[in-house]
Amino acid sequence: MRRFGLIGRPLGHSASAAYFTEKFGREGMADCAYALYELAAIEELPRLLERTPELEGFNVTIPYKREVMRYLDDLSFDARMIGAVNCVRREADGRLTGHNTDIAGLRASLDELLGDDLPEQALVLGTGGASQAVQYALAERNIPYALVSRDAAKGNCTYDNLPCEVVEQSRLIVNATPVGTYPAVDDAPRIPYAYVTPAHRLLDLVYNPPLTQFLSYGQQRGARVMNGERMFRVQAEAAWEIWNP
Repeated sequence: MRRFGLIGRPLGHSASAAYFTEKFGREGMADCAYALYELAAIEELPRLLERTPELEGFNVTIPYKREVMRYLDDLSFDARMIGAVNCVRREADGRLTGHNTDIAGLRASLDELLGDDLPEQALVLGTGGASQAVQYALAERNIPYALVSRDAAKGNCTYDNLPCEVVEQSRLIVNATPVGTYPAVDDAPRIPYAYVTPAHRLLDLVYNPPLTQFLSYGQQRGARVMNGERMFRVQAEAAWEIWNP
């Protein structure tokens, strides 16, 4: 049996197992299986690899997209440039190579959400591994951005001192945090939504629920919104190509 999976914590919101299980059934790949491996700490990864020698590749989600890198033997160009990994290929000799397929999903999402109408400025909520991929995708498009973090040392500002005019001027706002993910569906990043306009575009990397409070608030202000489902599907297929070169 060829095995694949997802590591992270928590994983109750993840659609990865359902997505790949449906894919394997649809495409007649009865010898493939995908499982969720919730790790209390990244230090549990070696033990997981030891007890599942048939695990050929795995995805990585919050909070381990950066922490996993110290266990890898090599990195793809994108993973090295972004500084975060969400996909690992395990070679026959046991070597682990880290990739970042989030960037493929982000490119597709930004193309669909923005088209040729690129904003003069963007606002990125969060500074974790997913945010690093967002920053990379924005830099590719020469879109300047500011970072909002709970930690004043990591962002341009915190949620407590985010200027209203920055929200007003940032026609693209990306939620790269897990805030609003199931089951905490009533939560939303604490930004002044009153300054969101119909000219704004809001992208949420969260896909469960499909309409987060962040996106709902944007819709109420007339903004165009997009959830993380397209990103999820594109990155999943990119991961499958990495595991099956």
